[in-house]
Amino acid sequence: MRVALAAAVRTLPRAAGLAYEPKFDGHRLVIVRTAEEVVLQARSGRIVTSAFPDLAAAALQLPAATVLDGEVVVWHAGRTDFALVQRRAAATAARAAVLAQSLPASYAAFDVLELAGLDLRARPYERRRALLVDLLLPLGPPLQPVPMTTDPELAATWYETLPASGIEGLVVKRLDQAYPAGRRGWQKLRHTDVRDAAVVGYTGTARRPLALVLVLPVGDEAPLVSSPLTAALRAEVAAELASRAATSMTAASTAASTATATVTAIGLGEVPFRPLDPPLTAEVRHTSTRHPPPEVLRLRSDL
Repeated sequence: MRVALAAAVRTLPRAAGLAYEPKFDGHRLVIVRTAEEVVLQARSGRIVTSAFPDLAAAALQLPAATVLDGEVVVWHAGRTDFALVQRRAAATAARAAVLAQSLPASYAAFDVLELAGLDLRARPYERRRALLVDLLLPLGPPLQPVPMTTDPELAATWYETLPASGIEGLVVKRLDQAYPAGRRGWQKLRHTDVRDAAVVGYTGTARRPLALVLVLPVGDEAPLVSSPLTAALRAEVAAELASRAATSMTAASTAASTATATVTAIGLGEVPFRPLDPPLTAEVRHTSTRHPPPEVLRLRSDL
C-alpha cells in the first residue's frame, strides 16, 4: 500500500477549501482488515502486526476489506511519547504482548482508503473524512479519527499550543483532493527545530550502527555525524540495513554496502563510516553546525 506523503512548508497555508489536522508524533501505520485477519503495515511496507497486538485486536471490529491510514502513538503523562512508540515498534512478539498492557497504543486515523471493499482513494478528502468519522466514532479508543478543522485561526492555535501534548505540527489537505498515494500531495508545517535530513551513511556495523552521517537541507553543508543512536533507533536502522541487504542482488550494490569513507566530526576528527546509496531519510533536531551534533529522532516513516 503506497501511502500519501506531505511536502514541508514554512508558514501556515491559508485559503478556502483547506482542512487542517494535528500531526501526531508517532509511527505511520496502515491498518488492513481482510476477511480473515488484521495486517498492520509500516510506511516502508514492513509488516508490524506482531508489535501491536492491541491495535490488531481492536481493528477486528472494522468491516472486512477496510483499509485505514494513520499514526500509532503511545500516551504517557498527558502527552504522546515517541520514545515509547519506538519501544513498542522494536519489541519481539513475546515482549509486545507485555508492553501492550503497560504501554497501550492508540491509533490516530486520518484517512480511510477502502471501506467494506469499496476503494475510496479517488473520492475527495471531505467525503473520505465523513466516512472515517462515521466508521470510528461508534467504536471508540484505541481507534480514533484525528481532529480536523477548516478554520485557519483554530489551526494556528493548535500549532502554537498543542506541542505540549506531543503534537509536532499540522498537516494541510484540500477538501476536494483525492488520496495522493505515493506523492507529496499534502503539506506539513512542523516546528522549526525539527527537520528532515538525508542519511548518507552510518558508523559502526550493520548489525550495530552507532550514529548516522547526515546531510541537512540547508544549502551546501558538509555531512555531519549525529549524536549516538538510542537502542530503539539502533534496532530500527539495523532492521532497515538488513532489509536492504536481503533485497540487494547486484554486485555494485554489494560493493557499496561494504565500502567505507570518512567524515569530519566535531571533537572526534576523521571518523570512518559506511555510505548508503540510495540515502535514507531521518527526522533530526538541530539548529547550527556550531552547536552539538544533530539528534536523530526517527527514521522518516510517517508523513
